[in-house]
Amino acid sequence: MKKKNLVKLLLVSAILLVPLFANATSTAGTLFLLIEPNSRANGMADAYVAKADDAFSGWWNPGAMAFNRKNQIGAMHVNWFQDAGISDIFYEYLGWNNYYEGIGNLGFHVIYLTYGKMDRTDEDNNDLGTFNSYEVAPTITYATQVAEKIGVGVNFKFILSDLAPEGTGNTEVDTKGRGISFAFDLGIKWKDIFNLNRLDWGLNIQNIGPDITYINEDQGDPLPLNFRTGLSYRPIDDSYNLFTINADMAKILANDDELVITRLVTAWYDDPSDQEIEEIIFTTGMEYVYIDMISLRGGYFYDKGGSLTGPSFGAGLKYTFNEKYLVSFDFAMKQAGELTDYNKTFSIGLDF
Repeated sequence: MKKKNLVKLLLVSAILLVPLFANATSTAGTLFLLIEPNSRANGMADAYVAKADDAFSGWWNPGAMAFNRKNQIGAMHVNWFQDAGISDIFYEYLGWNNYYEGIGNLGFHVIYLTYGKMDRTDEDNNDLGTFNSYEVAPTITYATQVAEKIGVGVNFKFILSDLAPEGTGNTEVDTKGRGISFAFDLGIKWKDIFNLNRLDWGLNIQNIGPDITYINEDQGDPLPLNFRTGLSYRPIDDSYNLFTINADMAKILANDDELVITRLVTAWYDDPSDQEIEEIIFTTGMEYVYIDMISLRGGYFYDKGGSLTGPSFGAGLKYTFNEKYLVSFDFAMKQAGELTDYNKTFSIGLDF
């Protein structure tokens, strides 16, 4: 595959994914790591870092997983941008976690994004068949409570971005479209923060790791180091009704600094101040649950820098059988950018 075709593929993947994130920048690679799983969260405009309490907690906030006491499984399958006529981009999520007495919570999840089949040619534009482009990140989570109301957690993820096979011909030696890296996530959840009843705070710093390299060893892209924090408040919480209000903010901290740790500081001020503010995502969401069975959700997404602003909607249904197994079905319509108004997402969960 020609080098220019590989670069084109990288740009196409960025164009498809950048509208999803207010703070996405042209310098960051593997943006698939920031696609938010869980239709429950999607229905609340992805305001979920302080609320996370299900099998998707490992992605949203590993610190929140420390409070989960059930064996939980969650899955999501989405045809991304299906309403824009794109039929071969699929996003998959599968996650699990469980609590072990005296140890804490252990979890695992994997995210997978396929871009479908691509045509492959040599230097003379001869047809060499097709290949599949995909990205995948299997992740292991450990979480524990360091205090009655404070949980902390860490993710370790392996990242494989396989966008194109090695090039052909003498001029394309070592020209590859495959990148490999690894990263950590650090999360914390503080319930009833500062003794304020029913008010929880969450923080998740995602994708702390070395640059990922495509094409050749001299060219690399920083991972989408992401700062996400938020609050969750329950004004109504009784036997029949649960009403929750969430608010999140997030920002990608990707720049060209050699040390990843310095990006946590410098990426807040290396652009003009007005641009830095525009690169911050602000989201808010609400959820009403009746008798722990029927859920209605709504939210608002504000991303001035990415021109992605508007409402999201969702609903959910839970069903308990054999007095042990709790199955949840969730649906959402979330903002999708310029290609189409909404992405429709579905997810399923099982607690036992």
